[in-house]
Amino acid sequence: MNLADILLQQLANGLVLGSFYALVALGYTMVYGIIKLLNFAHGDIYMTGAFLGFLLLGLLSPYVGAGWAGIVVAMIFSMLAVGCLGMLIERVAYRPMLKAPRLSILITALAVSMVLSNGALALTGGQFQAFSTDLGFEGFDIGEVHVTWTQTALVGAAVVLMIAMQLFISRTMYGKAMRAIAIDQDACLLMGIDVNRIIALTFFVGSALAAAAGVMAGVYYGSIFYFMGFLIGLKAFTAAVIGGIGSIPGAMLGGIVLGLLEAFGTQIQVVGTEWKDVFVFAILILLLVFRPTGLLGRQDVERM
Repeated sequence: MNLADILLQQLANGLVLGSFYALVALGYTMVYGIIKLLNFAHGDIYMTGAFLGFLLLGLLSPYVGAGWAGIVVAMIFSMLAVGCLGMLIERVAYRPMLKAPRLSILITALAVSMVLSNGALALTGGQFQAFSTDLGFEGFDIGEVHVTWTQTALVGAAVVLMIAMQLFISRTMYGKAMRAIAIDQDACLLMGIDVNRIIALTFFVGSALAAAAGVMAGVYYGSIFYFMGFLIGLKAFTAAVIGGIGSIPGAMLGGIVLGLLEAFGTQIQVVGTEWKDVFVFAILILLLVFRPTGLLGRQDVERM
C-alpha cells in the first residue's frame, strides 16, 4: 500500500471506531447536561447491550437468521431492554442521591459499574464470547483499500441514530424539556414539567444508544467480553470532553475526532498500536490545557 491507501484505510477504521465512541459519548453528555453526573457505569451499560444483543441473536437466528435481519431485530430489542435497565438504575441508584453531595452520587455510579461488570463476569466465567453472524467480508475497493459492507452499514446506522437523536432533542417537546431542565430544574418544576420523568427518559435514551453501540461493536469485532465496557467508557468520556461535555453535537464530533485520532495515531512510528491509548489521552490533556470547554462547549457563567 502507498501512503494514500494507508490513510484511506485508517480513515475507514477511524470512522467505525468514532461512531461507537460517539454513541456512547451521547449518553455521558446527556446525563451530565441534565443532572451534572459523570455516569461512569455507562461503559458497562454498553457492555450489557452487547451481551443482550448476543443472547437475542442466538435466540432469533433459527427464525430470522444471523444476517442483517436478525442483527437489526436483536439490536432494537436490546436497545429497548437496556433503555429500561437505564431507567431502573436511575430510579434505584441515582434519584435518591440527587440532593446528596456530588461525590456520593459519583461513588454510587462506580458501584453500579462494578455490579454490572461483575455480574457479567459471574455469568460468563470471564470468557470471551463469539458474536457469530452470517455477514461476510464483501464490500468495495478504493484503490488497494477494501471497505466491507459491514463497516459501511455500521457507520450508516450510527449516523442515522445520531441524526435521530439530534432531531429528538431539538424538535420534540421532550427534547425541549431536557434542554430546559439542563438550564434550571427549579424553574421547570414551577412551570409544571415532570422533572423526574424527563430525567428517567434521558437515561432511557442514553442507555439505548449505548446498547446499539454494544451490539454494533460485537458485530464488528466478532467477540464480546465482560470487561469491554471499561476502556470504551473512558474513551467515550474523553470524546464527550473533547467535544464539550453537555453538548449533543459536541459528543458526536468528539467521538468521530477521537476515533480518527486513534486510527491515524497507529501510523505514527513512535506511537504504533502499543501507545495509541497513551497518544489519545495525551491529546485530551493538551485540549484541557488550551481549551477546557472542549471544541463545541461553552463557558458556564455563574450569576450571583
